[in-house]
Amino acid sequence: MKEMRRSCGVLLPISALPSPYGIGTLGKAAYDFVDFLTEAGQSWWQLLPVGPTSYGDSPYQSFSTYAGNPYFVDLDLLVRDGLLKKEEIEARDWGRDPSRVDYAAIYRSRFQLLQIAADRGWERDADKVKAFSEKNAGWLPDYALFMALKRHFDMRAWTQWEDEDIRLRRPAAVERYQRELSEDIRLFTYIQYLFFRQWEALRTYAHKKGIGMIGDLPIYVAMDSADVWAEPDSFQLDERNIPKEVAGVPPDYFSEDGQLWGNPLYNWDAMKADGYGWWIRRVDGASRLYDILRIDHFRGLESYWAVPYGEPTAKNGRWIKGPGMDLVGVLKGWFSSLQFIAEDLGYLTPEVRQFLQDSGFPGMKVLEFAFDSREPSDYLPHTYTPNCVCYVGTHDNAPVMAWKDEADPDDVALAVRYLGLNQEEGFHWGMIRGGQSSVADLFIAQMQDYLGLGADSRMNTPGLLGGNWQWRLMPEQLDAMLAKRMAEIAWIYGRSPSEHKP
Repeated sequence: MKEMRRSCGVLLPISALPSPYGIGTLGKAAYDFVDFLTEAGQSWWQLLPVGPTSYGDSPYQSFSTYAGNPYFVDLDLLVRDGLLKKEEIEARDWGRDPSRVDYAAIYRSRFQLLQIAADRGWERDADKVKAFSEKNAGWLPDYALFMALKRHFDMRAWTQWEDEDIRLRRPAAVERYQRELSEDIRLFTYIQYLFFRQWEALRTYAHKKGIGMIGDLPIYVAMDSADVWAEPDSFQLDERNIPKEVAGVPPDYFSEDGQLWGNPLYNWDAMKADGYGWWIRRVDGASRLYDILRIDHFRGLESYWAVPYGEPTAKNGRWIKGPGMDLVGVLKGWFSSLQFIAEDLGYLTPEVRQFLQDSGFPGMKVLEFAFDSREPSDYLPHTYTPNCVCYVGTHDNAPVMAWKDEADPDDVALAVRYLGLNQEEGFHWGMIRGGQSSVADLFIAQMQDYLGLGADSRMNTPGLLGGNWQWRLMPEQLDAMLAKRMAEIAWIYGRSPSEHKP
C-alpha cells in the first residue's frame, strides 16, 4: 500500500490529457504523464471521477458509480490489439480545437468505433470477457442493460421511459428486454472490459514508477443512473420511483439561492438495516481503481440539505441528520488498507468539525480561500495541523493566476504580504511554495497552476451550464525545465520521494 506520508501530487483529469482523438485517454499520454510526475518529484496523481458522463458532461453526474468512461478507452491501444485500424480512427471527426473537448463530436465518433471493436473482439476475447463479467457481476449486468435501454428509449432519462414495466424493473420486462437488446448489452459489456483492462495496466505502471492514484467519490449518484434504477429501495423515492426530496446546499455568501444539485437522497434507514452493503460495494469498486479516495461533500454524511422535489432553487430545503460515524466506522472496518480524504469545504458546524475529528480522515485546506481580508481564515498555512491536505485550488476553483485577476484586490494584497509573493519568483510559484512549505501531509496543485495558466484553463465553474470540463493540456507544455523546478521545490520542502537533491 502506498502511504500518504509527507508528499505532493498533481490534479489532472484523464479528459485533459493530450491525444489526437478529441479527449484524453488511458493510452500513451497517460503513461507519459506518469513519467513526468516521477521526474517532477511527485508521488500522487489526483483524478476526477472516471465514470461515463451524462447530461452536461460532468464527471459528477454519471450513469454508473462503478463503470468506466467509454471516452477514456484508448483507440491506439485497440489498433495494437487488432480491434481497430488506424485509417478507421483517422476518418472520424474529433473536433477542431485540440485544446478543448468537443463532446458532441466525440460522442458520435467514439461509439461507432467501439462498436467495430466489439464486433471484432467479442468472440476472440470470450473467455476473458466471461471472467471479467463474473468478477463484476454485482453491477455490470444492470449497467449494460441500463445503457442498452437508454439507447432503445432515445437516451431519455429512465424516469421518462414509456414502458412502466421496465421503468419499475418488473421481472418479465427485464427478461424480455435482455433478449431484445442483447447486441447492445454485449457492446456495453465489452466496452467495460476494455476500459478496466487499460486502467489496470496504467495503474500497474504508475505503481512501478512510484505514483499512487487519488480518486474522487461523489457523495451522491445521478438520478439518471443504473445505480438508482437497479436499486430504488436505497433511495428516498415514492411508489413510482420519483424522488421525494433531492440534494443541494443552502444559500450562502457565494449563492443567494443555494445550489440545487437534484440528486436523489439516500434511504439511510434501509441502508443501515442492510449493514450499509450498498456503500461497502461502492467503496470496494473504487478501491480497485484508486489508492486514496477523496469523499466529496463529506459533511453531507453528518447532515444533509434536503430540497422538496420540483423546487426551482435550494432555498426551501432543510437540514436532516445523516449516518455520521455509524457509516464511517463500517467503511474503516471493511477498508483498513484504503486511505480517505474528507472534502470538508463549505458550511461547517461544530458538529461537522467534531465528525471530521472523530473520523480521523484528513480534511482539505484551499489556499485560494485563505486570504480573506475581512476576517481571519483557518485556511491560512500557519493554522494547519499535519493531518490535512493542502490544495492551491480544486477543480471548482479558478486557476491561481485567474484568481489573482478576479479576486478582491485586498485579498490578493493579503496573499502577497503573507507569502512574500514577488514578480521574480512568479505569483503562482509563490502560492505553490506557500502550500508546499506548510505542515500538511499532502500538497496538491492543479497542473494549470504549475503552468501559470489563466481563466481559459478553468476546469469547472459551479452553477454554470455549458463550457465546463473542456480544458486540455497540450503536449509541449510539459517539459524537462518544468519537471526540474517542480522536483526542486518538492525536495526543498521534504515532499520528494527521493532523498537525493534534484
